[in-house]
Amino acid sequence: MTDVKTRQRPAALTLTPRAEQRIADLMAKAPEGMIGVKLSTPRRGCSGLAYSVDYVAEAKPFDERIETSGGLFFVDGASVLYLIGSKMDWVEDDFAAGFTFENPNAKGACGCGESFTV
Repeated sequence: MTDVKTRQRPAALTLTPRAEQRIADLMAKAPEGMIGVKLSTPRRGCSGLAYSVDYVAEAKPFDERIETSGGLFFVDGASVLYLIGSKMDWVEDDFAAGFTFENPNAKGACGCGESFTV
């Protein structure tokens, strides 16, 4: 019998230290029963898909699970293919704050930046 070597699958996306810290901040004030934060790409906006980050109370079977120093982070199983190779960051300035995404799969975005297409 031969040894089957498996390599670890890369995460669907990478999180910057600022994104991980924001997840920690969110989990510190999460409603009771929430186990983590989840990224999904629901269909909406001018270009078709949008990024949505929400609390999650349970893990779904096909969700990608990423353990961060700030807590559990999930990627919706149906969204993984749209996000492979992406980088998620948290950006704050004097006028706005929010998660940002560098997504190599995005072929275009709407003018307002709310949605993208693959």
